[in-house]
Amino acid sequence: MSMDVEESIRANPLDGVVLLGGCDKTTPALLMGAASADIPAILVTGGPQLKGNWRGEELGSCTDCRRYHTELRAGSITEEQWAELQNSIVRSPGHCMVMGTASTMASMGESLGIALPGNAAIPAVDSRRAQLAEASGRQIMAAVEQDLRPSKIMTQEAFENAIRTLHALGGSTNAIIHLTAIAGRLGIELPLTLFDELSRTTPFILNLKPSGEFLMEDFFYAGGLPALLSELRPLLHMDAMTVTGRTLGENVSGTINHNPDLIRSLDEPLNSEGGLAVVYGSLAPSGAVIKPTAASPDLLTHRGRALVFDDHDDMEHRIDVPDLDVNPEDVLVMRNAGPQGGPGMPEWGFLPLPKKLLQRGIRDMVRLSDARMSGTAFGTVVVHVTPESASGSPLAAVRDGDIIELDVANRRLDLMVDEREVQRRLAEVPPQKPHFTRGYGAMYSQHVMQADKGCDFDFLRAEELG
Repeated sequence: MSMDVEESIRANPLDGVVLLGGCDKTTPALLMGAASADIPAILVTGGPQLKGNWRGEELGSCTDCRRYHTELRAGSITEEQWAELQNSIVRSPGHCMVMGTASTMASMGESLGIALPGNAAIPAVDSRRAQLAEASGRQIMAAVEQDLRPSKIMTQEAFENAIRTLHALGGSTNAIIHLTAIAGRLGIELPLTLFDELSRTTPFILNLKPSGEFLMEDFFYAGGLPALLSELRPLLHMDAMTVTGRTLGENVSGTINHNPDLIRSLDEPLNSEGGLAVVYGSLAPSGAVIKPTAASPDLLTHRGRALVFDDHDDMEHRIDVPDLDVNPEDVLVMRNAGPQGGPGMPEWGFLPLPKKLLQRGIRDMVRLSDARMSGTAFGTVVVHVTPESASGSPLAAVRDGDIIELDVANRRLDLMVDEREVQRRLAEVPPQKPHFTRGYGAMYSQHVMQADKGCDFDFLRAEELG
């Protein structure tokens, strides 16, 4: 999609462009294409859905869909109740109304300065969404006059603002990949070490599902992203230029936080560190990502046996087998789900728990893979294990019964197997057969990069990054 956006801009006599996006990958694709074309651009997203409500309980898609589907599998609710819930949770057009990938990337656009203030949280069906769209149309004309190109707005400082905002929101793990890819189009390197460094010094302050209690409609009423950015003021580059022609500091000046329980202050955060963490170790030499704010605190330091699934099909076929050798302390491992192995790095990381454990009341386990995870998901889930298993990484050497150690506080993820044994096992792993031999799929296989580089095509990055 980013290639389509770039070529559509280049192929037409445009002085400026309004980028209309919504769910998950549309927003980063638009920003990647616009960054490469580098003419004045402004982002307008479609907005979140209204809050769902089932039997008096406010619900958010798809965080609560996942929670109740787990209860369906456990036998705690009926098929009829499940159908009733599904009809109650999505009440309007719009993207998921939790801090999933869509809400996160809309917030990233606003914190980068490429969208008007307030864009991220206005509900899709609120009349103020149409007003914002009209204002964006007027502002792109001014941006053309001022030659406010993406390269002048989405700078190193702007990306650091976005990363801190991501951590303060408890946003989607996918945003790490997307921000890295967008920055790469502009010649800016965002190593995983930077994401973790900023996480250590950015408190988590947004009480919103899946890491909190509220929903996007509540966030809008509380003041939206401008109110959160105002709380973060001491940590941000407030002199960063935005598409309004004013600085970020000028944009949020005078903003009021109308719900201090939803948008916390830096002095009273929900957590002293950010919503995402990067772990390294013998199982993830180039890093992996976890969302501690949506995990079980007692599992953030954990040692357990590996239960390995070779791919998604293997997991689906075996996860509910009654005689599956599994206990709650085990670590569920899935491989061959990365950029090459999937292919396409699908959102398979939120592995379902075995039904036999669900029926015992277990609702979380440590899970890890080289896949991605929906931003609406929750649990102690490690994703983006890099390098991926299809490249012959340590993940490809894990066997049932191996001991895996996770220590989020110390940012470690280790396979407790001797390195020589790991190398011996890897020598026995047959090379992966190509998924594609022609067309777009073959081009994808030859040029897609690993998760820590943003999963972009190598030839689309700015020339200075090679």
